[in-house]
Formats: sequence, C-alpha cells, structure tokens
Amino acid sequence: MKKLLFFYKELMSSFWFVPVLIISVSVLLSFALVILDNSLSIDHEGWVRYFLVNSADSARIILSTISGAMIGVAGTVFSVTLVALTLASSQFGPRLIKNFMYVRLNQVVLGSYISTYLYCLLVLNAIKESDNYTFIPSISILLAIFAAVVNIILLIIFIHQIAISIQADKIIADISDLLSKQVGELFPEEMGNEFKEEQNLKEEADYSSYQKKIPLKSLKGGYIQYIDSETLMEIVTESDSLLKLHHRPGSFLVKGGELGIIYSNQEWKEGDLEKILDQFVIGKTKTSQQDLEFSIHQMVEIASRALSPGINDPFTAIACVDNLTGIMSYLADAKFPSKYRVDDDGKLRIISDVLDFEGVLAAAFNQIRQFSEGSTAVIIRLMEALTTILKFTKKESHKKAVIKHAEMVYRMGKETMKEENDLLDLKKRAEKILQF
Repeated sequence: MKKLLFFYKELMSSFWFVPVLIISVSVLLSFALVILDNSLSIDHEGWVRYFLVNSADSARIILSTISGAMIGVAGTVFSVTLVALTLASSQFGPRLIKNFMYVRLNQVVLGSYISTYLYCLLVLNAIKESDNYTFIPSISILLAIFAAVVNIILLIIFIHQIAISIQADKIIADISDLLSKQVGELFPEEMGNEFKEEQNLKEEADYSSYQKKIPLKSLKGGYIQYIDSETLMEIVTESDSLLKLHHRPGSFLVKGGELGIIYSNQEWKEGDLEKILDQFVIGKTKTSQQDLEFSIHQMVEIASRALSPGINDPFTAIACVDNLTGIMSYLADAKFPSKYRVDDDGKLRIISDVLDFEGVLAAAFNQIRQFSEGSTAVIIRLMEALTTILKFTKKESHKKAVIKHAEMVYRMGKETMKEENDLLDLKKRAEKILQF
C-alpha cells in the first residue's frame, strides 16, 4: 500500500499529470453540457437573453476568439515557465528545476488554458445551423465565457507567482518547509519494531544461527527512491530469515551490485528473491520522499553557488545556514530509528542502513564550510549556528558531532581570517562550545 502511495505522490508531482487530468475533465464536460443543451429548451426572453447566445454566428465568433486566445496564452505561459526554469537552474542549480515543476499552480495554469482551448473546439463543432434546424449550445458557451474570465485571473496570479518564485529567499523558504515536513514524517521511520535495550543489539545480531548466506543483487542500476518497509518485514518474517541491507534511499546502485544479504535456513528461489527486490523502487534520479539528504543537498547547493567567486552572495548563504540551523536544532533532539528492526515477537529481522545525526550534520554543513573560505560573515554565522544547535542537543554522541564541526569551523577561521578583530569575534562565539 505504501508503495502505491509513493507512486501516487510521484505522479501528482510530475509536470504532466495534473494538466492531462484537467484536459480529460474538460473533454468529458464538453460532451455532457452539449447533451444537456440538446435536452433543454431554453426560452431566450427576459434577463436570460443577456447571458445566453441566441445566434449561431455569434456563438462561433465567441468560441473561436476564446480558443485562439487560450492557445496563444498557453504558449506564453509555457515560455515564461521555461525562462524561470533557466534562470533558477543557472543561479541556484539544476536540481532545483524539480521544485518549480512540482508547484501546483504552474500545473493548473497550463492545464486550464489548454483544456479551455479544447473545450471551445469541441463545443464549436457541436453548433449546427441549417434551413430546418439550428442548434446552439448556449449553456456550454456560457461556461466557456466563464472559463475565459477565470483564466485571465489565473494569468495574473501566475505572473505574480513566477516573479516571486525565482527569488532566493522564497526558494530557500520553500525548501525549508519541505525539509520540516520530511523531518516530521521520516523520524522515526517505522520498519518493524525497535529494540528497547541498546546493549542487546550485538547479541541479537547472531548470524551463526542461519545456515545459508544469500547475496541480494540489484537487477538494475540507479538510485534507491523508496523502500516498502512493511511488506519487506512481512516477507522476511514469513521465511524466518534475517536481512542485512547495505544501502538506504538515496544511495546509488550499479546493476548486479550487492543490495544486501539474506541469512536463512531455507532455500531461496529466484522468484522469492525477486519478491524482495520488488520492494525497492530504483530510478535514474533521487527523490525526497524517503531521502532527507536530498532536500538538504538542495539547500547546500544554493549556499555553495552563492559562495562561488562568480556570484559572491554571502547573504544567500547565510539564509541557507539559518534555515538549516532550524532543521538541525529539531533533529538534535529527534528520535533517529535504530538500524536493528524486529518483528512482533521481538526477533531480529532486518539490519538496515539508517541515517544518523552526525551524517545529517555533515551533509548540512561540510560543503558550506569548505566553500566559505574567505567569507568571514558566513564562517561566523556557521559558528553561531552550531552554538544554537548545541543548546537543543541532549545525547552525548550528538554533542560530540556538533563540537567536532565547531572545531573544524574555528580551525578554518584561524587559517583564513586576516583581520584580528574578525578572528576575535569568531573566538568569542567559539568559546561557548569549545574549551580554550
């Protein structure tokens, strides 16, 4: 079920699905309203005559005008979208193009204009005029006029959205919102039950009780996009086996590479292995659904480009650091899932490759620190960020990771800062974390 949910989310975030869905609805609506017009006998007297068309020529002119305008604006919308994508790609990185494609308004606007165009064509084709019979789908034409008005309003909203969507602060805020949502969903990520006692983990991981060791090899190359953890746990439990995974979502696999090892006392046929492999979705690109580092790397990429000599925009880099600080402050006290997963009876079934706090912290700040050489303001802000994160950190292992990064930032500051007062500012902030 979760695997279907993954594909549904991917489908809804594609650039083509929503427009095609809107177009399909408009085609069905055109047929339905023409049938309704044909079944009704509307009197065009009174106030109704101000809203309903009573002339075949007028009906054709209205529908032709709307359809021609809509297809023209649709081309303009598509061109504006491509320009925005090009600007965002060159300034903030090509991996951010996906974020622009995921914006629901962009999908709705494109689908709305093309669907109105097709709707008008189909209704236009339904108009019949002869000496003995005249059919004018008045209600259908009224809806086309209403759709044209709505599309004009959508165009204004779309232009406003595009204007603000390529601003650095808006892009960073959107990624930060996505990260916050991901953190809430992924920590902890359930895959069976966890051990309650950490000291029993090594004792439980006893491979000697299994007679067979079966390598689990990937059938194709690419990035792991999703793991159906519930079904995977059910399969391993039914076979009374132990599965040790070497990779997690976001990892790259080569075809034939070892995805993991199955420890079992029974024979595993090729079909049984394929059943396990089916629980791993492998694609050509990374996705953010189960890969927290993917969204973090997007933020880091913006900061790294901002710190490049060609752009030299420390304010954007500082904004990225500030938003990452909020995420890491939450994760500092979050419950990271254990790599050891047990079934309902408490027996170890899966040893997974999980993300830990130190790994997330390194993904968030390592590259920014490396690229911030020579940028005093960013170095000082990095130290302030680590000081803030430490205040939310309770586990000793998490504190050591934060202190380790603070030491690296301070060493780089000592080596690259030429102004004594700047170095003094850095030292004052470092004193809250480090012992001198």
